[in-house]
Amino acid sequence: MKKPWLASIEYIRGVAMLGVVAIHTGSQYLLLNPTPNVHLVALFEIVSRFSVPIFFFVSAFGLFYRMDLSALFDYGKFLRRRFKAVLIPYLLWSTFYIVHDNWYHGWQLFPDFDYAAEIYFFGLAKYHLYFMVILIWFYLLMPAMIFLVRRMTPARLLLLLAAQVAFDYWSSYCAGASENLFMKWRLNWLVLHYVFVFVFGGVLAVNSQRFFAWCAAHKKIAGATFLVALTTLTGYYYALIYVRGFSAEAAVNTAHQLSPPGIFYTLAASLFLFTLFQFGRLPAPFKTFLSVLGKNSSFVYLAHPLAITYLTIGLGKLGLIMTATNALIFYAATVAVTLTASLIADKILVPSS
Repeated sequence: MKKPWLASIEYIRGVAMLGVVAIHTGSQYLLLNPTPNVHLVALFEIVSRFSVPIFFFVSAFGLFYRMDLSALFDYGKFLRRRFKAVLIPYLLWSTFYIVHDNWYHGWQLFPDFDYAAEIYFFGLAKYHLYFMVILIWFYLLMPAMIFLVRRMTPARLLLLLAAQVAFDYWSSYCAGASENLFMKWRLNWLVLHYVFVFVFGGVLAVNSQRFFAWCAAHKKIAGATFLVALTTLTGYYYALIYVRGFSAEAAVNTAHQLSPPGIFYTLAASLFLFTLFQFGRLPAPFKTFLSVLGKNSSFVYLAHPLAITYLTIGLGKLGLIMTATNALIFYAATVAVTLTASLIADKILVPSS
């Protein structure tokens, strides 16, 4: 029996996309303003920290929600469909950014074979493409993910969460730099950093009826948990700045999504946003807006660094400084430009009958 379509998944993708653009706008703000407003940095870089890992949550939820675990898993068919949707766009956009950025900087248009292989394998063509590399690895490891989801119990899920916190802490704060490429770029490809959130999404999808019932009955708990997690992560950020004397950039690079409070913030945001979008009373225009964001989230995600590059050039030509106000306008312009481009491309490529 075919399960009903879930608008909430589409809405979460849209919100997550806005968060990813916020993170990269925040990075640009930190780069161009030596004395940034730490509160605006918190909005750009901390409040939005759930954005990348929640994509893995909704990806897993969508896959397992439609999957019949009692049937034989057709691995070949799965890979062909997933790679068509992810691998081909990844290769095309990586090639585009390699050629564009080398042209922009006046470098050799395309790197030699060894360096090109490193770029493609680790998602180095642009700072946001590592997400697609990790997602491809999850697809390759799908039989193992199915194995884990099938055998998850509440106790095992808690053990997996504890292991996730421990591993991410080691990788983020203890492992250090390495000359080995696989260790050097471990954040760009190693799925172990996000296994729990992926499995968690799969487990909730397999038990979707019970999950939906819990969400409908515990809206206040989901909201309160989100607020506690957000307060904890932002509190950690402010403590790093005002107690330990970190710069805003150093604080952001410490209070990230793989930190212990960052992991719990992702989980709390996943539950809260799903509950809000699936069972909350949202105005119809807001739903329409979220739907548009969700449907165009892939293009905006892939193209927004290009918009950031040329908006930054425009900012310089106008002699404008990246103040807090201009940073907010910059963010809105980045979303507007890429979203408009996505809508136009959709009209051209898929004309109405």
